Amino acid sequence: MQRPQAPAIDGPSAQRRRSKTLATWIAGLFGCLGVHRWYLHGWRDRWAWLYPAPTLLGLWGAQRMSQFGQDDRLAWLLVPILGLMLSQAMLTAIVYGLTPDEKWDARFHAGRRVTRSGWPVVIGVILALMVGSAVLLGTIAFAGQRYFEIQVERSRSAT
Repeated sequence: MQRPQAPAIDGPSAQRRRSKTLATWIAGLFGCLGVHRWYLHGWRDRWAWLYPAPTLLGLWGAQRMSQFGQDDRLAWLLVPILGLMLSQAMLTAIVYGLTPDEKWDARFHAGRRVTRSGWPVVIGVILALMVGSAVLLGTIAFAGQRYFEIQVERSRSAT
């Protein structure tokens, strides 16, 4: 005789309503820490737990750069990680915001009527696009600059 199992509170079968607007804004504001994944998939989501470590390493690199300057090689390695984590968070916010309402509702609360997202989602996507593009371009410029500075240092020391 099998015992009936209680429904999972945080599992994928949970039928709690997940707002596309809220998910978009959470991804934009706290996506680099994985908060959007915890909101959508619960605390048992293994992918969500992978977000904080690189973000905190990148923040540590930014703190080191503030303390020791741009010549700190460890900061040079860690700051682009922060930029990439922020960029992926903005991309996630854009993807969430641009997901059609029908597809969102089918995935996160099937069987219920389709909800319509409005201007808050559009504004969230626009802000994520602006911030994400600025952060990504800044990260690429910083990493490229530091790479070529190291190449110049190596060529000078070789001669």
